[in-house]
Amino acid sequence: MLKVDLNCDLGESFGRYKLGLDEEVIKYISSANIACGFHASDPLVMDKTVALAKENNVSIGAHPGYPDLVGFGRRNMDISIDEAKSYIKYQIGALYSFCKCSNVKLSHVKPHGAFYNMAAKDYKLAKAICEAIYEFDCELILLGLYNSQMIKAAKDVGIKYAKEVFADRAYEEDGSLVSRNKEGAIIHDEDLAISRVIEMIQKKRVKSITGKYIDIEVDSICVHGDGEKALEFVKKIKRKLKEENIEIKPFNEFI
Repeated sequence: MLKVDLNCDLGESFGRYKLGLDEEVIKYISSANIACGFHASDPLVMDKTVALAKENNVSIGAHPGYPDLVGFGRRNMDISIDEAKSYIKYQIGALYSFCKCSNVKLSHVKPHGAFYNMAAKDYKLAKAICEAIYEFDCELILLGLYNSQMIKAAKDVGIKYAKEVFADRAYEEDGSLVSRNKEGAIIHDEDLAISRVIEMIQKKRVKSITGKYIDIEVDSICVHGDGEKALEFVKKIKRKLKEENIEIKPFNEFI
């Protein structure tokens, strides 16, 4: 039977500002990427989100971003390799403390936003991220974009990795995500998004924004929990996976 993980970025509220449908969405996913305070979240939100994941038996990952609360971590930053490693270690450590206090395991690390997209194309940045993960805990799994520099760096550094695809994002011919600034970057048609996911899993291919099919491999599907119809979309994608006899499991159980 084919296996796949459903992951979602959670814990991205901040102070009095609430973002996402964490309490509802978490019931339908198998892994959660929890923000660590740089691009979103705060200590109270982190603590509550870890507890929520534990309550729902969802695998926990750190979701470190650039120090950019105003831009939600989606703005590119010019940082040194030493800074990149320190940012990753600092944020993993912050989330790890809440996991330890709740007696749950920290399973993986998925960089956020611009950090993720830049590392997907920049090998030196990707390697710095992987080295930071290895130095913190060599058993942690990197969750990164399929066929990106992050996956190459994980292999070279010697850490486990999971190949991630996106349900609602368009792809360029080189396998990178289409920039959110471009028209067509976000797929709003839920049925189309779900059919693309099934094709990725079963046929290991996806149609790029130019119409050309490209090869792709899937360990984990990212579903966003902050959209207007996020909850219904997550329900629909989970239902379709079951219909296609695709088992949903945390990727740390089959990587």
